[in-house]
Amino acid sequence: MQAFPGRFDGRAALVTGGAKGVGAAIARRIAAEGARVTVADLDEVSARKLQQETGCDFIRLDVCDPDGVMQAFSGGAGFDIVVNNAGIDQHSFFTNTSPEEWRRLLHVNLESVFSVCRATLPAMQAKGYGRIVNIGSEAARLGSKGGSVYAATKGAMIAFTKSLAIENARYGVTANVIAPGPISTPLLHGAVERGGDGLLRAMIDSTLLKRLGTPEEVAAAVAFIASEEASFITGETIGVSGGMPLA
Repeated sequence: MQAFPGRFDGRAALVTGGAKGVGAAIARRIAAEGARVTVADLDEVSARKLQQETGCDFIRLDVCDPDGVMQAFSGGAGFDIVVNNAGIDQHSFFTNTSPEEWRRLLHVNLESVFSVCRATLPAMQAKGYGRIVNIGSEAARLGSKGGSVYAATKGAMIAFTKSLAIENARYGVTANVIAPGPISTPLLHGAVERGGDGLLRAMIDSTLLKRLGTPEEVAAAVAFIASEEASFITGETIGVSGGMPLA
């Protein structure tokens, strides 16, 4: 997809969970458009490869640790763009979900967003500018067979993002959610290996366009919503899902 070189010149961006998959595509896209990108991830091997490819900065960090995140990001000028992409999926019916799995999904999918926003928002407020982009899921709006807790965490992310938009509009900070549908990533194909071809067919059939999306298509939406072209958009959830809600 066409990039817009120079669109983010002079902007500093943070992408959590940015070492591979959708996160890496986002980091590549906004770096190609001029942003100084920092990737926060625990996967150092993948992150170093991305660093060599794009020139992005890398910090090995557990973004679910509020104290560690605060220590890493609360000082200095901070970030103009924050993309909360770190997260994990679920593949079990609710009645087979343990309390430990419930807590782990809440911890990774929600506490990471809390930790990063808590650490980075004050600098955005002080400079009177910021873009928060949270990577959700259409599961939040449609539910998810075999992913009820995952859907719940992404639904909570939407409510949290709307509240951030309300609280921070006066500071020139926007907050939005990008909600992917089935995207062709190693994570998805790992699920397909466990669930078989029928699962893949069901994912494809859940979209109007009858195909999987690509990480680059998600990255293009993130780049738009983080740009000046989207400066009058806040508190929204934008689906990148091939029309899943209408299928």
